[in-house]
Amino acid sequence: MIERIVIIDSVDPLTFYGVNNGNLQLVKNLFPKLRISARGSVIRVIGEDSETAEFEKRMKELVAWAEKYNALNEDAIISIIKGDAPRELKRDGVIIYGINGKPIQARNANQEALVDAFNHNDLTFALGPAGTGKTYIAIALAVRALKNREARKIILSRPAVEAGEKLGFLPGDMKDKIDPYLQPLYDALEDMIPALKLKEYMESKVIQIAPLAFMRGRTLNDAVIVLDEAQNTTTHQLKMFLTRLGQNAKMIVTGDTSQIDLPRSTQSGLVQALRVLKGVKGVGKVEFTKADIVRHHLVQRIVEAYEHYEKNEASEPVASEE
Repeated sequence: MIERIVIIDSVDPLTFYGVNNGNLQLVKNLFPKLRISARGSVIRVIGEDSETAEFEKRMKELVAWAEKYNALNEDAIISIIKGDAPRELKRDGVIIYGINGKPIQARNANQEALVDAFNHNDLTFALGPAGTGKTYIAIALAVRALKNREARKIILSRPAVEAGEKLGFLPGDMKDKIDPYLQPLYDALEDMIPALKLKEYMESKVIQIAPLAFMRGRTLNDAVIVLDEAQNTTTHQLKMFLTRLGQNAKMIVTGDTSQIDLPRSTQSGLVQALRVLKGVKGVGKVEFTKADIVRHHLVQRIVEAYEHYEKNEASEPVASEE
């Protein structure tokens, strides 16, 4: 009798073991001659050499499946342990599989163009109105690169510019004040990475979410870097950010030039960068329109209504004072 240890630290234990350890119990039933125990990401098995070796091999195959699809079900477990190749989930255009195996993929032509631009450029600008999914797809591409070991870390950033609110009046310390600006980035990650694994990535700084000001002085190697809401950067801030790009790194910059919250006297760094970098090799650009909005159908009508209102306001003559 020998003991083997299998480490499953590349997947979320809850996903792997299943609700109420249902998956683990199924594995135990399929290996009735072995004594199997699990704690955290460590599985211990005791039995005959040949059987424990077979167990270790099948566990590695199950881990690979769970890592790819972010899910593990009864059919996959039975097929893999019996030595049959489980039916692959063939879906065209899937970027990654999110929580519970949810496929995350491009939903329109411009989202597909963003995926293509990222694949062929080290710096990509994704421009367009809110709700077009540009930030969501950018983060999915970053997570895919991390999963495929094409990058060692993900850096997500946003400028902390108030859209009508005052930062100083928010409660708490600096992290508490900044986190509300970064929440949309957390929301996307929580859709794509199981909670325990995401916590581990954050604690080990494999995934870093930080306001733009924290980027100064850094060189970002072996990473995918995403800057969201870039229309609210100044010219100096965006130049500083773009020049953080290091070896084996890729950068996606998203923004909406119609929603600039900077003071009127301050030029948007995004607007300037698009002019300065036009035609530069290795720089891609994808422009979304209101037709690409993938949120609630009412969002597109809201955007159109505001555009119509603003055009009418601009065209109305200002009443002269007597």
